[in-house]
Amino acid sequence: MKLQVPLNKLLTLLIVAALLAAAAPRAAKLCYDYKKGGVWNYETLYAPFDFPIMKTSEEIMEEMDRASGVRVPYYKYSDEVTRGALLKAATLDLGEYSPAVLEALGVVLERGVISDDSVPEGSGIIYVQKEKRALKVPAGEVSGLSAARASFVSELRKAGVPEAADSLILASSVSQLIVPNLTFDEQITEAVNEESRRMVSPTEGFVSAGQLIVSKGEIITADIARILDSYKREYESSVGSSGPVYLNILGNVMVALLLVVLLLLSILFSGKSFFVDTRYYYLVFVFALFAGMIMLLVRFYPMLLYMAPLTLCALYLQAFVRARVIVPVYIISLLPLLIYADHGASLFVIFLAGGLVSIYCSRYLVQGWKQFLLALINFVAMALVYIALRLTGGEGGIFLNDLLRLLVAALLAVFLYPLIYLFEKIFNLVSNSRLVELADTSNPVLRELELKAPGTFQHSLQVMNMADAAARAIDANPLLLRVGALYHDIGKLSNPMCFIENESLLNKPDDQKYHSGLSPEQSAEDIIKHVSDGVDAANAHRLPSVVVDFIRTHHGTTVTGYFWSKYLSGGGNPEARGKFSYPGPAPTTKEQIILMLCDSIEAASRTLTNYTPEAYSAFVEKMVQGKMDQGQFDNADISIKELALVKEAIKNYLAQMHHGRVVYPHSKRNILTSNK
Repeated sequence: MKLQVPLNKLLTLLIVAALLAAAAPRAAKLCYDYKKGGVWNYETLYAPFDFPIMKTSEEIMEEMDRASGVRVPYYKYSDEVTRGALLKAATLDLGEYSPAVLEALGVVLERGVISDDSVPEGSGIIYVQKEKRALKVPAGEVSGLSAARASFVSELRKAGVPEAADSLILASSVSQLIVPNLTFDEQITEAVNEESRRMVSPTEGFVSAGQLIVSKGEIITADIARILDSYKREYESSVGSSGPVYLNILGNVMVALLLVVLLLLSILFSGKSFFVDTRYYYLVFVFALFAGMIMLLVRFYPMLLYMAPLTLCALYLQAFVRARVIVPVYIISLLPLLIYADHGASLFVIFLAGGLVSIYCSRYLVQGWKQFLLALINFVAMALVYIALRLTGGEGGIFLNDLLRLLVAALLAVFLYPLIYLFEKIFNLVSNSRLVELADTSNPVLRELELKAPGTFQHSLQVMNMADAAARAIDANPLLLRVGALYHDIGKLSNPMCFIENESLLNKPDDQKYHSGLSPEQSAEDIIKHVSDGVDAANAHRLPSVVVDFIRTHHGTTVTGYFWSKYLSGGGNPEARGKFSYPGPAPTTKEQIILMLCDSIEAASRTLTNYTPEAYSAFVEKMVQGKMDQGQFDNADISIKELALVKEAIKNYLAQMHHGRVVYPHSKRNILTSNK
């Protein structure tokens, strides 16, 4: 069966490729793969231009913390206090010692006097503002008030004032004129220290053009890794972007085309059914959304990559796409991390692990509050991978900020997951949670079917169980099949007595059979009408289109065998086959094929009288061959191998359904009791 991709589907991929190329980063990327502790396997590298050596973020943070820990106090010097003290001292009657006293007083006050409770600890540096200039002064050069007055006496001795004059000077209260002239400024102290913290240099050293960076085969030490990182940053920020623009654009276009080709191949491997419903557009949309998100973040906000809810891509795919397609499409969506992002390999592995864990756990934790448990498990998986890579990759310590960003990414996946219901409406899809709701036999539609057409309801339950067993034998969707089986015959609600499975349950003993007195054409018309009635009922109850498709295709374009044979036996025209044929269309998906087979086989199996494995095998083979002879599998996406597995599963189900029972003998007492 030849598989062709419709032109409109290819056009969609080209549009996506164009959008991705437009979103891709414009700067060139240095194509060297290295890590600290590894071996430089490239040619010997010399610096092609001058560039600074950048400090690592750990070093910058350490220096900033160190700068914050060293708090330099800031004081304002008051000229008014000094001048006032000197003027008052000049008015005192100190005799011949007046010049010496004024000189000693000026020296002490000029150094700076601080109140005793504001004296800085240690022998560090302080800032002193004098005449609009802030000067760094050793803390030992300024004195507390008590020390300043003691220093005043020392200065008098230096000026030649004898000790005998101390009583005269003290009596004049000159020492009381020594008061604090330095005032501590808390606000400016904080501002100055914050400025010094911000002034920490991000660079350390310089590499000149032509200088050796690393030799071939050399072990990459921490210093060499820092130089390589600095070279890479300078290249990608300035030198790389100054190259020919068209080459960068051409490269982005080629990468975008490569991504969509890989996406197309992954879809082709999944089978033809993806090209006949809206799941294709949804899958392409999810891929474009997350691949484009990665490219835009790398281009404009690379620091936010750890916060990107990329595992949400896996959850969006899990809701509507079969398992064997989810993983390859998710991996392809993450490839821009490897191509464009710094440390892209680490990010790729982190989000790949988180996504795979989410795919597995979402089968059990996707509803209600359990989504937060899913987010926690997702975060733990990503955090463990992150820690492992940091410890083994020689990339330094573990950053708490990175772990917090990963936690935000996991929580964002929970908060944004409800958008799945919007996508369900836009792309006319049905989510697994919606299928679970539809499969609940207590919902109004199925309750009505059970009350008005109990035989049909029981038939639908048997078909559901048989189809579920067949679906699990191949790569089909069991949950979707269960829903399709439950609703495929809801059209019989319009006329339940028309169908034999309801006659014995709803008729009274003297009731006339429905088809008594009707011609084969009339009977066939009423039987066939349950398909269109079912479509109308499904639309009235707003059932998803994928469920309506089961109603349309469960008989395909086959004929109503009993009434067609009766018509021919009565001399009918063989060319009137159309009056006895269902409108179709024929099934196109695995699930629709399975439902058609299980519907026919379950109904016909009630006529079996021989319950042996050989009888079941011959019966199933005959039923399947009959459908094939009528062309019902011509457009179906099912292989011969898969069909063989389906047949085997149905045979096993029939054997289990009609298994034997042990006959319990009546005791003598029971026999006597029953005869009374």
